Amino acid sequence: MSEEPTGRIGGLWSSARGNGPHFVLLHPGGTDSRALGPLVAELIGRYRVITPDQRGHGRTPDREGPLSYAAMAEDTIAFLGAAAETPVHLLGFSDGAVVALTVALRRPDLVRDLVVAGGVYHHDGWEPGVLAEEAEAPEFMADAYAEVSPDGREHYGEVVAKLRRMHAAEPACTDADLADLGLPVLVLVGDDDEVRLEHAVALYRALPHGELAVVPHASHGVLVEKPQLCARLITDFHAADKPAGFAPRRRRTGR
Repeated sequence: MSEEPTGRIGGLWSSARGNGPHFVLLHPGGTDSRALGPLVAELIGRYRVITPDQRGHGRTPDREGPLSYAAMAEDTIAFLGAAAETPVHLLGFSDGAVVALTVALRRPDLVRDLVVAGGVYHHDGWEPGVLAEEAEAPEFMADAYAEVSPDGREHYGEVVAKLRRMHAAEPACTDADLADLGLPVLVLVGDDDEVRLEHAVALYRALPHGELAVVPHASHGVLVEKPQLCARLITDFHAADKPAGFAPRRRRTGR
């Protein structure tokens, strides 16, 4: 099914494909919604998949001042109010996962359920050395940025610098922040992810209605590497009236 460009809605450029419940997917930092293509292809038979580009990414221009997860979350909240039938299924990947989690914490009324894929809730959740590696962005990412950005290739270095400053201090959520999030959340990571596995487990345990999926033989690019398996995990997570399981511990009393 072809992509349906919708232009800028609520300040963000986006596209939509498929029919069904609205499912909004938020892309990683330093790239744009095209990075979600393999997963989108697996989902459009079941959902209306909506993929915005965040400020300074893809076809959405940058703005003056620093980047922050809070600002991108506010952009996304405005976008959801204008472009989707809320509450939506919401997924975020890497930086997009932090944005999605921030949206859910601020406006849970807009979110039916949440998938946090390869994301952290505190900046100490990255594996050692991961943030240092982003100082030199791969040339292919600059090339991809130049293909669609209204700001031009020369601006990509500024976006990378903004992301680097953001990652040094954000996010900084606590377990207490997560304790009141009443909606279902799937924490999804690769077994060889850039997110520390212990951190992903801590996120899962801090969520009142968390579920956890560790995908074998997968890296931080888990949604691209294994889109069919991830789509199956996500659609199973979305299923209504799921049984608690044969011998549950956390879900013994039900959701």
